[in-house]
Amino acid sequence: MAKAPAFSRIFSSRGRSIAVAALAAVSVFAAYHVSNLSAEDARAVPPPLVDEPVNAAASSETAVFAGGCFWGVQGVFQHVAGVRNAVSGYAGGNADTAKYEKVGLGDTGHAESVSVTFDPREISYGKLLQIYFSVAHDPTELNRQGPDHGTQYRSTIFPTSAEQEKVARAYIAQLGAAKVFPDTIKTTVETGKVFYPAEAYHQDFLTRNPRYAYIVINDLPKIAALKRVFAQSYRADPVLVAQSSQSH
Repeated sequence: MAKAPAFSRIFSSRGRSIAVAALAAVSVFAAYHVSNLSAEDARAVPPPLVDEPVNAAASSETAVFAGGCFWGVQGVFQHVAGVRNAVSGYAGGNADTAKYEKVGLGDTGHAESVSVTFDPREISYGKLLQIYFSVAHDPTELNRQGPDHGTQYRSTIFPTSAEQEKVARAYIAQLGAAKVFPDTIKTTVETGKVFYPAEAYHQDFLTRNPRYAYIVINDLPKIAALKRVFAQSYRADPVLVAQSSQSH
């Protein structure tokens, strides 16, 4: 796996240089304290009333979600039981612009996304959606998540089948009608888009860099919330891209 570039370079390309300077001044103790408070605020939204039918013959399915920086979204789904792999990448744009430096400009049509391969006999697509809306990101944010701004950080579901599209649209409508969130849901559904894996240094980023200030404050709370809110779906040992690659 390629070595990650300097942390300052990653943040500057995301427009995070100011945030990094501020976060660097926060002690690790204080950062973890913020994480714990944030995790306690998370709660499960109602499960979807419409889900994919169970197919006993199907052992693998892929779902693609975008919800801000892919480090945290990938980290959440890597800790979900029934998930076989979760890969950070880009979806929504063309192959020639599926590169970190280009996507960071915000004009490629891409969103930082995560491709989740799961066993539908162990966890349903609807359950993944429930986790996505509950702890993986804030679906009421428009073209941003936390300190990250731009269309590349939008809340979007990229269905890989007509059935997934049906379930996703029905769930968004269900949550909206129930007024589960204090603001309107900004999550979009984009069909017919190709997923492109991100550069190697982005894969398993949360697991490999648990002490980075950005990860501590923005992403570790998501893992803590997953463990607390979805205890039965939580897996302590994440399934990593590096491990999946070695097994093939």
